[in-house]
Amino acid sequence: MNTPEEQWREYLASELPVIRSILLHYQITLLSEQPHIKGERFLIQALTTTSGKKLILLGTDTKTNKTVVIKATADYQGKEELRHERKCRTLLHSMNFSYESFHSPEEIHFIEERGYVLYVGEFIDQSSSFLERPLEEQFSFALRALKAQEQSRATTAQHLSQVARVFGARTSENYLLMTEGFIKKVADHGSFDSLTPFLHEVKNVLTKKRQCIDQYGGFLTHTDFVPHNFRIKDGTLYLLDFSSLRFGNKHESWARFLNFMTLYNPDLEQLLTNYVNENRAKEERESLHLMRLLRLVEITAYYVGTLERSAGNLLELNTARVYFWCKVLEAEYSGQQIAPDIVEAYKATRDCLRSSDEKIRQVGLH
Repeated sequence: MNTPEEQWREYLASELPVIRSILLHYQITLLSEQPHIKGERFLIQALTTTSGKKLILLGTDTKTNKTVVIKATADYQGKEELRHERKCRTLLHSMNFSYESFHSPEEIHFIEERGYVLYVGEFIDQSSSFLERPLEEQFSFALRALKAQEQSRATTAQHLSQVARVFGARTSENYLLMTEGFIKKVADHGSFDSLTPFLHEVKNVLTKKRQCIDQYGGFLTHTDFVPHNFRIKDGTLYLLDFSSLRFGNKHESWARFLNFMTLYNPDLEQLLTNYVNENRAKEERESLHLMRLLRLVEITAYYVGTLERSAGNLLELNTARVYFWCKVLEAEYSGQQIAPDIVEAYKATRDCLRSSDEKIRQVGLH
């Protein structure tokens, strides 16, 4: 039986010629180098959003000679995701209770042909990746974007009915059910019995504090608000992924971003944490803490879920990821920042075990 990585190569071999053929009718040609389908891309599957099998490709619009981004799929869930993302993007730009403009790349084509759905959009050419920018600039952009999400709140029944049909809305009940599912995924694997009692402790805290979670509900939030889902050009932040937008606890996107920066830029994590501690009420700080716990349980479960599809160095790496993110969870649970030596030790392991293709995929990603 073929490995998941071999199945991915076969999938690419069957899909790319058809996609290339469809795009030619619209005078779009694929670039010879496609970094977004390399490395660990075959493993990536979201836990909490509709996520089908799709390809993210780069091409050239031969009419303008400009680079374009293509999202393409013949997978049922993938097609639903692309249609859903388009609805989200359209609604977000038209909401009468969204007080801040959210920018998105221009849609050039939306194609439904031969059983495929393809989105072709403007490529946002940024001068440097987010993490290559000065720390003060990163802080400014991140804070502005996170506050913009907070300014979009569904406060009336009319608002909720308008957004729930498209974006979806989460309450403490939804968050607790999600957490139960994450813990079950870890427990069912059978190799992490030492972790599951602690994960249940975390869930108990979330259950006791569910009123705090709901207190800050009804806000626009992005479940995957991290640098590879936005790009910056001429001082404007462009959101690339609209399928991860939800209405829920206002700190969910904050939590995802801060947890990401625990690994990629602890100084930025600390700056944003200090901002919240100094400028927000105690209840908001508690809400953010609860969301960070939830999202850390999620990422731990995510990597447990990759193990059955991993082998060799990648299996070793993803196992290390499970234990690393659980250590981050333990630190956050205790109200601490994880020790820098633990982060550096993990990064050394990661860099040693990553494949050459994955290292190429990571270049400029964040």
